[in-house]
Amino acid sequence: MPRALWSILVSLTVISTLRATDPGPLERALERAGGNRDALERALGECSERERVGMRFLIENMPQRDLETLGAEFLIAHVRTAYTNWDTVPWKERIPEAIFLDAVLPYSNVNERRDTWREDFHRRFGEWVRSEPSISRAAAILNQRVFGQVGVKYSTKRPKPDQSPYESMEAGLASCTGLSILLIDACRAVGIPARFVGTPRWSDDSGNHSWVEVWDDGWHFTGAAEPTGDRLDEAWFVERARGAKRGDPRYGIFAVSFRRTPLRFPLVWDSGYDDLSAVDVTDRYTDRVVDVPSGKVRVRFRVIGPGRRRLTTDLEILDATGSVVATARTKDERFDANDHVTLLLDEKGDYRARARANRAAAETRFTAEEDEQLVTIDLLAQPSSGSKPIWGAAPGPIAALERYLLEPRETRAPLMDQEFATTSLDREEAERATVLLWDDLARHIRDTRADEVKEQRLRLGDREMRFAARTFGDAPPNGRSLFISMHGGGGTTSDVNDQQWLNQQRLYEPAEGIYLAPRAPTDTWDLWHQSHIDAFFDRWISNLIVFENVDPDRVYLMGYSAGGDGVFQLAPRMADRFAAAAMMAGHPNETSPLGLRNLGFTLHMGGRDAAYHRNDVARQWEKKLDELRAADPEGYPHWVEIHEDKGHWMDREDAAAVPWMAQFRRDVTPSRVVWVQDDVTHSRFYWLKVDAPKPRSTVIATCDGQTITIESTDVDAITLRLRDDLVSLEDPVRVIHEGAVRFEGLAPRTIATIEKTLAEREDPRGAFSAEVSITLPAQR
Repeated sequence: MPRALWSILVSLTVISTLRATDPGPLERALERAGGNRDALERALGECSERERVGMRFLIENMPQRDLETLGAEFLIAHVRTAYTNWDTVPWKERIPEAIFLDAVLPYSNVNERRDTWREDFHRRFGEWVRSEPSISRAAAILNQRVFGQVGVKYSTKRPKPDQSPYESMEAGLASCTGLSILLIDACRAVGIPARFVGTPRWSDDSGNHSWVEVWDDGWHFTGAAEPTGDRLDEAWFVERARGAKRGDPRYGIFAVSFRRTPLRFPLVWDSGYDDLSAVDVTDRYTDRVVDVPSGKVRVRFRVIGPGRRRLTTDLEILDATGSVVATARTKDERFDANDHVTLLLDEKGDYRARARANRAAAETRFTAEEDEQLVTIDLLAQPSSGSKPIWGAAPGPIAALERYLLEPRETRAPLMDQEFATTSLDREEAERATVLLWDDLARHIRDTRADEVKEQRLRLGDREMRFAARTFGDAPPNGRSLFISMHGGGGTTSDVNDQQWLNQQRLYEPAEGIYLAPRAPTDTWDLWHQSHIDAFFDRWISNLIVFENVDPDRVYLMGYSAGGDGVFQLAPRMADRFAAAAMMAGHPNETSPLGLRNLGFTLHMGGRDAAYHRNDVARQWEKKLDELRAADPEGYPHWVEIHEDKGHWMDREDAAAVPWMAQFRRDVTPSRVVWVQDDVTHSRFYWLKVDAPKPRSTVIATCDGQTITIESTDVDAITLRLRDDLVSLEDPVRVIHEGAVRFEGLAPRTIATIEKTLAEREDPRGAFSAEVSITLPAQR
């Protein structure tokens, strides 16, 4: 019997049975569906018996507009995926069916656009919490990581308040409502019961707010994109909720219920929509709030800068005698518009609020007159505005940099043109400038590249690179490891290379880290060592440093077959990007191992892998690496393993390379650098820079105390990048080449050099604060 006819007969049988046994809520819902009834009946008919329980619940309770518009495919996909995913969660047996139906199964929260998000979100986020036994901790993990992974941040400039998950991801911005919808759907996708909560208005009429509740043996709350470590039931709005009024449609706190209730959820952004059920949860929030002591009031503070944007600054509160009575840090635009630092002060007391940015400051006078009072300090104000700017006699370079970075990027004058950029810094100032400039660059990357990470697709010029990623283990305090794993194939059809890519995605599993398998942009034999690959990998690394908190000193490169060819080529020419590299079953072609001096390198080859003489070449490389190590005992760490009884496929014995690599950390300032250019050239390598690199050119340099020696080179100009973990920049530096002193003197630390070196690599650990450029005698 044709499948379509079978589905129709099943649907008719199911609906007839339901009408005979229960002509109540389901039949009434189907009648209200009008012309969409056939689609809903089909959805019921194509479900399994277990899934039909959930489908019936949705149809009986869904809003009228959904009854009239949702298709069978949409509903079946959500229900089927929800039950399939539900079978994999460790806390399944602890969740009552009623909670599952109302807080895991639903496809929507409020009146947002209906998206098919469940399977996608489970694929994106499921690995993060797959082994986590605690529902609360799993929800906290999602709150910590989801928004960075999809590139969405809080902003009042979002297109609309009630955005669906994908609308927020497309915009990169969302209100508290959009953020809550996104977090709830992420929770539901991985089997965490979650629901939408909000108040139409705070008791002081300062605005509305939305947040999330998670069920873990009872309901617990959290602010979306406002994680509080691994804990729930903590948020900036706890005190604000104190004034909520139970039963009041304006000032109460309500949770959305998909199951129909007599109470309607008040949508302040769409007052005409009244088909959303709710429960009043006000008591849960008012009961937990501590009363303000008698004679005290809560005063909220914000500091604003250019464009009236909120800024994070140091805040001091001084009383009438000039004594500092409180200090705090204000909150910037990353926080909800109503989320301000709040302090308890004496009622009717006279105070000054002073916001400081190094030696720059602004202050305003105020009287603490009422509870929840808001005080604004304008850091760039004119005296007539109520805030008064205060400046030291001569703002130092860090204060000047802080003010410079307050300006929007698009209106800033070039940093190199600023006098403070070339002012000499001390070591502490250089470290502070590096943090400020990296934070500014990271914000720019986050603002402009969210789509690249969200789509798992990067375009550079006319090339495109896709990637698939899996995450393993708990994130270390200093950030995650990153393993870039290149697939085999090459010189064949796109379909074959796609299959090789899929194989690579499952080939290795590190104990900890992000395992990233990119798809090569081309299908040529040299697909992993063409010139565009370097730029793609540079971009992926910097993106993941920002979006996934990757540790720049724990990035590893690996590849199999044609991917191994890529490791042979990329590892020496990009060695200063990686901590270690692993080559499996590839061929080096013309490349040299000399550039591997400061990189952990492991080579795995089947002893019977005779195609292109791979096995013989691997043994030759083992001998070369042994000789290099013997001549330079502090360099060339390596492990070569010939799996004698294996052919091109090593039966995963090569997986031992993964934990071997993980023992290494990158050293950006090694005492000796051996730089041999490939046919694909780079202008920078560890602490060396050449403005006009030439293929096959060489620079070998060592640093011993305050002396840098150019041992060998065939270039005529070179720049030495310096910082305090390589030499002491408080003391003169000497540069020697061919026995002659080419430079001797102090190398000043400057903001200009820090900014330039950060922009080159977008690597916070790859910044240098000083540089010395020297011209060498003509090389013969």
